[in-house]
Amino acid sequence: MDNAVRAERDGWSRRRFVGAVAGTAAVVTVPAPAAPPPDPAPAPVPHGRKAEPGLRPLYLGTYTSVEGGGKGVSVTRYDPVSGTVTDAEPLAEIPDPSYLTVHPDGRTLYAVDEREDGAVTAVRLADGHVLGSRSTGGSGPCHLSVHPSGRWLLSANYGSGSVAVHPVDASGALGERTALVAHSSPAPGPGQQGPHAHQFVTSPDGGHVLSVDLGTDTVYTYRLDTGRGTLTEVSRARTRPGAGPRHLTFHPNGRYAYLANEVDDTVAVCAYDPATGRLTVGEPQPSGSTGDTTNYPAQFVVTPGGDFAFLANRGHDSVARYAVEEDGARLRLLDTVPVDGDFPRQLALAPDGRLLFTANQRSGTVSVFHVDAGTGALSRAGEPFASPVAVCAVPL
Repeated sequence: MDNAVRAERDGWSRRRFVGAVAGTAAVVTVPAPAAPPPDPAPAPVPHGRKAEPGLRPLYLGTYTSVEGGGKGVSVTRYDPVSGTVTDAEPLAEIPDPSYLTVHPDGRTLYAVDEREDGAVTAVRLADGHVLGSRSTGGSGPCHLSVHPSGRWLLSANYGSGSVAVHPVDASGALGERTALVAHSSPAPGPGQQGPHAHQFVTSPDGGHVLSVDLGTDTVYTYRLDTGRGTLTEVSRARTRPGAGPRHLTFHPNGRYAYLANEVDDTVAVCAYDPATGRLTVGEPQPSGSTGDTTNYPAQFVVTPGGDFAFLANRGHDSVARYAVEEDGARLRLLDTVPVDGDFPRQLALAPDGRLLFTANQRSGTVSVFHVDAGTGALSRAGEPFASPVAVCAVPL
């Protein structure tokens, strides 16, 4: 998320959604959702395209309310061997779909509507049909994820500093919100006017859900009642004041996670206890940025085998490559690679880990890199692909 300082420079960032949700955390309960969705199916061919042997779908998110922005969610195809990306086509007209995720069964895509009156929208991938939208109960939702059970959608409201839960029915459509929790404490960190929930994810063991809040320098751990969709807070982990934590990414073993701190340009290794949900934030480490350029770390991704981690650096406009050592407990910075674009907002690995995608917001491009399985070295797979205000790329 763009912080207050950068917001003034960008002119069209999420600062328009700044607002506080005061008072204690609120939880709303509704009846449990329908039966779990059916078993996973192969990824459908994107709407409007003919099947092309060997090609895979790549879904792209953007801002629609800014100059030069896109029309909504678009879809393209990529070659999983060469990394070549073909022309994009519209999938669904959704306002400001700045973050996307796909249901575990591959049939439904979910997007945030990053507006002051925030919402989340479900789209059937087989034909691009919009299954409906639901209010997140807050402003500026900037992240969402699907619980591994496939029955719950988790979303984070940046502007109002709250997290929400929606049930997912067998068709992939969303039900009315079952929980809304505002981060009313601790007090905002240095330079922040209020809480700014930036991420809401499930731990690898599925036992807890965690929210990263940039405004309060805190990662909150909750227990999700998978029958009712309600949240109970179980612990909090504080970063150093002013770190501005943005995104947390777990190591495959589920005992460690890597935190990107946007405001102070650092990263941290975190220990995680699956039994209690307690996260312990380690000492700050370098992001790989150099020189006088102001840099804002955005997001980590970890290779499927857990041997390497990559970090998106906005400002330095690079991907930092780390060796993961001591079974996940240590990150060792190896190098940085230019993304050949401006402001890499988000990273994504292809499912097999052989390709890395960077969504470069200011240049309106998506860069693709080959990932060497043995060394984690990155090599560019052709020229960056043009995509208006590219802020999210999801390969299947």
